[in-house]
Amino acid sequence: MTIALQSVVAIHYTLTDDGGVILDASQPGQPLVYLHGAGNIIPGLEQQLLGRAPGEQFTAVIPAAAAYGERDADMVQYVPRDMFREDQEIEIGMRFSGNTPQGQITVVVTEIEGDTVTLDGNHPLAGMTLHFDVTVDSVRAATEQELLHGHVHGAGGHHH
Repeated sequence: MTIALQSVVAIHYTLTDDGGVILDASQPGQPLVYLHGAGNIIPGLEQQLLGRAPGEQFTAVIPAAAAYGERDADMVQYVPRDMFREDQEIEIGMRFSGNTPQGQITVVVTEIEGDTVTLDGNHPLAGMTLHFDVTVDSVRAATEQELLHGHVHGAGGHHH
């Protein structure tokens, strides 16, 4: 069986940036399992996987627009330090979640200068070209329940 819409796919992968730095990887014996066509992985990688069969190995270079998008300057905010609790230690790299009119967003503290804290709501990989080394582990038809829920159930997937 080859990868098609509504397939449950298991892949092993290593993700690197333009400089070859490893950003993420599946663990040995623990492939990433997803429902193809349900938006569970970035669009560019999903497109590269279409039609592939178990055992296939390939490299995919995914531009930012087909991955996590370009960086959006509007997603960077500069807020006064007193927006946080007085006793709260604020450090670069800290993450905060909040609600916006567009839904929940996670922001990261990227800079602290004087009384100004810079918060960035862009995905950490936004604006980056991503390089994937992929091996297709397995492909099977999705169950009706997986199709209804839009994700994989059981091993490697969600458990309800």
